[in-house]
Amino acid sequence: MKPSNILLLPGWQNSGPEHWQSRWEQSQGYQRVEQHDWMRPLRGDWTARLEEVVVDAGGSVVLVAHSLGCILTAWWAAHSRKTAKVRGALLVAPGDVEQPDVAGYLPGWAPVARQRLPFPAVLVGSRDDPYCRFERAQALADDWGARFVDLGARGHINAESGLGDWPEGQALLQTLVKD
Repeated sequence: MKPSNILLLPGWQNSGPEHWQSRWEQSQGYQRVEQHDWMRPLRGDWTARLEEVVVDAGGSVVLVAHSLGCILTAWWAAHSRKTAKVRGALLVAPGDVEQPDVAGYLPGWAPVARQRLPFPAVLVGSRDDPYCRFERAQALADDWGARFVDLGARGHINAESGLGDWPEGQALLQTLVKD
């Protein structure tokens, strides 16, 4: 699979230069799905942009989502006719847009699509993620039919988590990429 067919889906406010997604983009050549507005995300706009990138991709893709990107992946999968192009999805630290203190920042993103994903997925959760309780992450993994990986107490699994290039995440991704 070409590196450009591994699509990075950052969450709200994008992923900064020290975030593992940005590091993977730089070191591996994966493609970031750029959104029009990272600060005031609109679910419909983000969904349309993901659809456009998947349709334009030559061949199958693998989605690598963080935070709101996980919620986007589930919503897109519930509405797209192009899900057969997705080989798999690595879903990291989903942001719980139904949690009251998160929902206020992201109007229009609830409810979370809870149907089984039509492609293999791995969901990585943290025991102390401020944006999604551990049990909630496990429940989302169950609903989406994703294999759940407990990363321990790693916060929101972002730049502040001290993961660097996050080789463990790369290993999980490779289980979805392999032919």
